Amino acid sequence: MKTLYERADVVPLLAEIFRELGYEGATLTRITARTGIGKGSLYHFFPGGKEEMAAAVLEEVDSWFEREVYAPLREDDAAAAITAMWRNTEAYFHSGGRVCLVGAFALDETRSRYAGAITAYFVRWIDALAGALVRVGAGRVEAVMMAEEVVSGIQGALVLSRALDDKGVFKRLLDNARRRVEASVSQAAALRA
Repeated sequence: MKTLYERADVVPLLAEIFRELGYEGATLTRITARTGIGKGSLYHFFPGGKEEMAAAVLEEVDSWFEREVYAPLREDDAAAAITAMWRNTEAYFHSGGRVCLVGAFALDETRSRYAGAITAYFVRWIDALAGALVRVGAGRVEAVMMAEEVVSGIQGALVLSRALDDKGVFKRLLDNARRRVEASVSQAAALRA
């Protein structure tokens, strides 16, 4: 029995292929082999080829982070949104077992192709987290520095976890970042009181 796919069904499959093989390694031959979807069907969904596939994957990543991380940090109770960010980030990256596709694209020649999406991912996360940190009592400069440290720390933890083939590294570093942020926010709030 032949499986019928919709474009929305294919994007998550492509995301995992790009995560595993990188942009250059994800040739159309490998994509068809790993998805079981013929070239004709892929071109039907993505007439722009691999470039359009990668753009669709980045859009899906962006949508997930907007819904699960950025919007709550901007709009919800700040303390609850920061707590949810840690939980959702750990779940999204499979406790360090899943590469950050945006981060991976930022590190190779793919960056120039998708610079806007890559930059927006990091800027929006930093801005949303900094705003939430300000709302829970951090000063603006401190909040931006903490947000940059958190986002870069998550990216570094993903790389180190993958390099050492140890998901525990990601969990420990994420927990440590969470504790540092909580302590810093508590200290800032106490100083303002």
